[in-house]
Amino acid sequence: MENIRELFQVMTRRFGLLNKNCCQIGETEISLVQSHILYEILRNYKPSMQQVADTLGINITTFSRQIQTLVKMELVKKTPLPDDRRVSLLTLTTQGNYVAAKIDAEMHQYLNEVFSYMSEFEQEMVIKSVTLLNEAMSKSTVCCKPII
Repeated sequence: MENIRELFQVMTRRFGLLNKNCCQIGETEISLVQSHILYEILRNYKPSMQQVADTLGINITTFSRQIQTLVKMELVKKTPLPDDRRVSLLTLTTQGNYVAAKIDAEMHQYLNEVFSYMSEFEQEMVIKSVTLLNEAMSKSTVCCKPII
């Protein structure tokens, strides 16, 4: 049997998950964490800061710093709830939507190219396998379990 850890190490490198920045859109450098935050805000309607932090498994203090950076970059807008000012909702600015859409398009292009080297059967097998792996990881009591 192949060294499973080695397979994941190589895949992590090839996905660029060890890179400090995941992408550059125009003059804007986006870190991998910031890319994930933009994606979660884009996919959810006005999520709270705690909701996105929990989804990504990031402690709220670290997450708050990332949000402050994204606000300064004019990519994210943070709006306190009128009834409970301790809770802030997140939305993407026009520029934030543009950056998130560009990252999404680049990822789709990359994955389409990767999948182009596989048959339709192999593509379905990979997608099914990754889905099974994600489901198994969500049940893990040891590590890698996202907070839901």
